[in-house]
Amino acid sequence: FYAVYKLWLENEKMFRFNRIYLLGSLVFSFVIPLQLISFNAGFSNKIGFIQLEELVIQKSNEKLGVISFDDFATVFIALLYAFVVLILAIRFVLNLYSFYKRTKNNEIQFVQGEKIVLIEEPVLPHSFWKSIFINKNEFEKGKIPSELIAHEKAHLDQKHTLDILFIEIFQIVFWFNPLLLFYKKAIKLNHEFLADEVVNIQFQSVRNYQNLLLDFASNKNTVALASNINYLITKKRLLMMTKKESPIKIVLKVFSVGVMYALLLFAFSTKATAQKGSNKADVKDKDLYTMANIEKLPEFPGGLTEFYKFIGKKFKMPAEAQKNKLEGKAYMQFIIEKDGSLSDIKTLQDPGYGIGDEATRVLKLSPKWTAATQEGKPVRVMYSLPITIQSNK
Repeated sequence: FYAVYKLWLENEKMFRFNRIYLLGSLVFSFVIPLQLISFNAGFSNKIGFIQLEELVIQKSNEKLGVISFDDFATVFIALLYAFVVLILAIRFVLNLYSFYKRTKNNEIQFVQGEKIVLIEEPVLPHSFWKSIFINKNEFEKGKIPSELIAHEKAHLDQKHTLDILFIEIFQIVFWFNPLLLFYKKAIKLNHEFLADEVVNIQFQSVRNYQNLLLDFASNKNTVALASNINYLITKKRLLMMTKKESPIKIVLKVFSVGVMYALLLFAFSTKATAQKGSNKADVKDKDLYTMANIEKLPEFPGGLTEFYKFIGKKFKMPAEAQKNKLEGKAYMQFIIEKDGSLSDIKTLQDPGYGIGDEATRVLKLSPKWTAATQEGKPVRVMYSLPITIQSNK
């Protein structure tokens, strides 16, 4: 979505559509993988398999240490994520509070119906929510051009603060995604295009306004969360003020974007699963579901990690396999029934020396799982489990 914007939309004078596109595509890109809307492709095969992670069994229990390390790593990553979210959330709240504090502690005037907050800090005019913040000294001396007031008023009228708060919240939750930084930059730059357009329509003097912007280009005193007059004063921003619109071109690009949305929605929401490999059993039970078709997967008591631990602890290496230092892979298949029990346990590939029989014995000892559900009703699900046997070296 971002690539389409940069290559196809950003250079067009269709700022309002671009604003909708940036916000809409941001939400859409996070929503479509959830498959809230689903299409069942006609070529898909409803019967399939859930392939579990490979389980490695040795004579010793060395691999159990790896599972414990994975558990530790998972907890560490979760704590790291939560810590960063907490820090960003605190910073966000403090920034919001700073605007409240400035509004409460400084003089307020109303100019042409707009709320002007006069502050002592030497910063450029900027806007947030329903207020425009201006340096008190420069305002009283008449050094604030009318174009700047009109520019910030445009931000308020078009409610650009909502967009900024929206992307900020996204950044807090998905701080690990670098593309959000580019999205934020694109959204704020498009805000400037929109505000510049309003100013030029009102004052009808593009050249004077461009010179005014260049005078402020080097001023770095900006405020987080606010809409700032000198945000990214680039050649592109100046050129967009004089760019001519092409209605036919705009219609073509809007239509092409609509087609792209429809194709992506269909591609991500289509459920298409098929059986792979000739060594899997031929299942014709219409009551059997695959991972793509069910709402809630079966769950072993304590999770899949506990299931792997259960297999590792219960599995006893056959004497012949141990004697011959067997190394190989067994493929097991079983069905989780509606009551959570395991049935139809089969060995699809057996390295020999009793490995398949031992794996079958252990799977039969498994406690009941929490059954899968579809439309609130329990359903049957098939699993495939690869087991790698390694000799104790």
